[in-house]
This record gives sequence, C-alpha cells and structure tokens, in this order.
Amino acid sequence: MAQSVGIKDVARVAGVSVGTVSNVINRPDTVATETRARVLSAIDRLGYVRSESARQLRAGRSRIMGLLVLDMGNPFFVDVARGAERAARQAGLGVMVCNSAESAGEEAEYLSLFAEQRVRGVLLTPADATGRNIAAFRRHGIPFVLVDRVSEGTTECSVSVDDVAGGALAVRHLLDAGHRCVAYVSGPPGLTQIRDRRTGALSALAEAGLGPDRLRELPTERLDVAAGRDAGARLLGLADRPTAVFCANDLLALGVLQAMYAAGVNVPDDLAIVGYDDIEFAAAAAVPLTSVRQPAVTMGALAADMLLEETEEGPGGGAGAHEHRRVVLQPELVVRRSSLSSR
Repeated sequence: MAQSVGIKDVARVAGVSVGTVSNVINRPDTVATETRARVLSAIDRLGYVRSESARQLRAGRSRIMGLLVLDMGNPFFVDVARGAERAARQAGLGVMVCNSAESAGEEAEYLSLFAEQRVRGVLLTPADATGRNIAAFRRHGIPFVLVDRVSEGTTECSVSVDDVAGGALAVRHLLDAGHRCVAYVSGPPGLTQIRDRRTGALSALAEAGLGPDRLRELPTERLDVAAGRDAGARLLGLADRPTAVFCANDLLALGVLQAMYAAGVNVPDDLAIVGYDDIEFAAAAAVPLTSVRQPAVTMGALAADMLLEETEEGPGGGAGAHEHRRVVLQPELVVRRSSLSSR
C-alpha cells in the first residue's frame, strides 16, 4: 500500500516551512509568487491532497452540507439536489446526498451519520410523520432547513410549495373539462404533501358544489411507477369508474398511464390524467402528461441559501443574526394532452 503524502513531505521537497505550505493552501495571497510556485510544483509532483478531516478539526467547521430526501429515484428530488448543489458550490461547499427511501428508520440513521460527521447543516425532507427524528437531531445543535415541507410546530426555516393550491389547480382543471367524479391516487397518508393535495382537491370540488364523495381516493404505499400501475389496476376494477384521475406525483401518473395503455383504455378520452411535479418525463410520455409544476431547482437553491446564511460567520451572518423564515412557493398547472378529452 502506498504511503500517503503529508504536508511535511511537501515542505521538505519545496525547501520551505510547514507554515508556508499551509499558507499556500489556505491563504495563497500571503506568499511570494516564486515561493508559491515552488510549493505548488511540489504538491503536483507528490500528488498531495490535504486531509479534510484534519482541516475540520483545526477550523471547527465542516465544508459539507447534508441533503436527505425521500426518494432519489424521483426526478423531482434530483432537481432539488441540483439547486442545492449549485448554491453550495458557489459558497465553496460540497453536498452529501442521502436517500431515506420514505423510511423513518433510514432517516434516523442518516441524521445520526450527519451528526457524527458534524456537517455544516442539513437540508431535510422528513419521512417521519411523528417528528421524533427531527427532535432527536435538534439536540446536536446542527442547523437544518426543511425542504418541500412547511415548518409547522418548529422554529426552523422551511421552503415548500403551496400543495393545497396545487391540488385545487389539478382538480379544478378536470372539473372545468366536464368531469364530475375524480379518483385521487395518493400515497403514504402520513406525508403532509399527500394530505395537503387532497385538501386542495376537496376544496375545488366544494367550489363546484360537489361533495367529498366525488373524490375516490386510491392510496398507495409508495410514490413510484409500480405503485401507480397497481393503482391503475384497482381503478379499472371499480364498478362506477371515475372519468378522471389526479395523481399525487408524476411517477404515479405514469404508472396509471401504463396500466390504461395495457388495458386498451384511451387517455384522455376514456380517462383524463393529471400528475404533480412536472418532471422531465411528464412531457416525454407516450401521452404527454398534464402536471402541476413545482419549482424544484429553485426550492433546493433557496433552502441551501437559507442554511448558508444561518451558518455564516462574522457581521450580518451566523445563528445569532439569522431570522428563521418560511418560504412558500406557488405551483403552476402545465396542461398537456393527457387531460384534454373531447368531453
């Protein structure tokens, strides 16, 4: 096994002190040009890479931000990560991305890992509906920002989308197209987003003078394409089948679309479909999918900026000067062929 190269090796080869090498790495403007060039040449020849863990011990601050999401298989969370990574990189930080797989247990394990690594802060989309994981993590004193979730009952920052408004947009669109009975393919009922989108759907029905019985809910254990196909099969088995379906995300909607295609059901003439998130695959589906768009990249970037603001040092920054706030973004309905029936 090759022996690792240390800062003392660089100093010996360059013929300078360890302190000078440290200055070249951390404060290059304080070192004479000729000396700096000699040290950089030695670093290149030896293949020296500084120890981030050692630097953290000296500085007491990490250059890593944690990001824990529900499902990295969902392109929505990939876009959230893109926005967060872009903001973190501009601040000279990296992002450690982890996937809870919608499991409270896995979420707890990753939050424990973040605490062990003493990350700068965490961007979190909670999987645990009880709030126990957040309460346990809060004891470590590491700042965090909730993403795609309103910080109800907590004092931390949050960035979310108005999911009640999003659910209303989806169902109001279907009602305007002439549908009077709508299926709601939801997801794990413990997720706040699922409940909020259902609330919005019910409010749109009430506006039209229709009762809650006109929303036929088909819950799913997960929020993926396979769960959507299963919900589609259940939908096909209903005796009094709704003429339209609103899905809690686009992956569910794509699964429903696949089930309808396999059964010979025409979309949108026999069944109109609306999804949620407006992922890239929505527009590329065999029948382009109408969807409620969430500004995922913006959400990730805003959350990262909030966290950076809270963890900055010096005047105007840091926890003492930081004011926690909630940012609620507005969704947008993107209409495509999946909901444009001749009804």
